Parts: sequence; structure tokens; C-alpha cells
Amino acid sequence: MKFSLYVSILMWMMTSGSALAHGIQSDVSKAVTPAFDITTATATTDGRLTTFMMEVAGAAGSIKPVAIGQLTGAKVESYVWPTSLDPAVVGFDKGSGILALAITAHPDFDDTPLFDENGDGDPANDGADWHSHWVVLTETEACGAGLKVRDVSPGVDLLPATAPYLPIALDSPGMSPVLAGQVARITVPVAGAGDVAFDAVTAELQVNENGGVPLLCVTGVHDIASGDLSLPGRVTTDQ
Repeated sequence: MKFSLYVSILMWMMTSGSALAHGIQSDVSKAVTPAFDITTATATTDGRLTTFMMEVAGAAGSIKPVAIGQLTGAKVESYVWPTSLDPAVVGFDKGSGILALAITAHPDFDDTPLFDENGDGDPANDGADWHSHWVVLTETEACGAGLKVRDVSPGVDLLPATAPYLPIALDSPGMSPVLAGQVARITVPVAGAGDVAFDAVTAELQVNENGGVPLLCVTGVHDIASGDLSLPGRVTTDQ
């Protein structure tokens, strides 16, 4: 191999880390609030636990919704990893939509009744603290960004054992997210996740102002790591 060709290949490898590592790199945008402007997203697994990470241009988790004092119309900020995993993997109906892992904050309601995130002895007042969910997303023209958390009928549709029994496909598994510096990260127990496709999104959601359906809409997207929600990332296996 000619030396010049070797150098060219080496330089390509050095500048194409996101493709080789199966992560996603995204350019900084002046149009996106830095706390939600994704620059990098990765996911790794040891075969038992899977860790999803995204790095943003600003301070991850530094911006939360303003409380309005009621559930209807309440806003939700989120760091989300849509995946190619079937929703049945975590206990939802098979083939029912896009299974996504989310880190969310919403000061007007608490949807993690089994967990006391702020450690004050009351498990029902923690919505404003960043916490984790599995959600199933489906397309709809009724929501501003074209996606909603799937509406369900508890007792009819399959829900995981740790779901808060809301009429949406949402689970509250209790894994604690880490938001530090520019990084948002969460580790979840998902076996056999190697090579699963994923993307990274920062978005705002809102509870229906009338309490009807769709109950929880994706109303605005801050950033999509891939640019087109094509799920180009792949979960890599720790060596």
C-alpha cells in the first residue's frame, strides 16, 4: 500500500469516528438552545445493562418547564433515545410503535409513584426532578411535531409492571439518570441490545389542555442528532 493512500485512510478513520464507533455526531446550531443542542450520542452494552448517552453544547438539564399549577396543559422537557427495540422487550404490546428511552422533567405532575427521587419521604412530588421513562411513540397529525406517546387503555393494552397506570404507553422503571456538565446519561437493564439502532432527540411535550386524546403530544423538537430520525446509531458491545 502506498504511503499516501495509507495516510488518507488513516485520516478518514480519525475524522469518521461517529461512523466507526456507531455513535452519532451532530453540528452545533445557533438556532438551538445550548442545553438541548445535541453534539454527540452513543450507546453501549455489556450484554445485560445498556447505557445511553448524549452530549449537548450547553449544560444538560439546566432548563426545565415553567410550572402552571395543573396537569392539563403541563409541559415536559426531555432528552430521548428512540430505538429499534420492539416495545414488547420492556412489557408493552408487540409492534405498537417506536420504543424510546427518555429522561424528563415536568413540575406540574408526578408520574413515578413508586420512587422518591428527591428523597423527602414523599414519592408523589418528584416530577420536577429529572427521571426516566420508557415510552412508545406513534405518529399523529394531531400533535405539533407529528408524534405522541401512544394512548392506551390500562387493563386492556399491555403495560409493564412498573407503569404508573396512566392512559398512555409510559413506564416508570426507576433507573436514575445522570445529568452532569454537558452530558445526559442513563443505564437500563436490557439484555441482547448489541447492534440495536438508535437516535437522540431533545424535545418538548405537552399534556392535552382538555385532558382528552392524544393525551401527551410531542409539540416541539429542539434537536435530532441524525437530523431526520433515521436511527443511524448502533449500540456497541463493551469489550
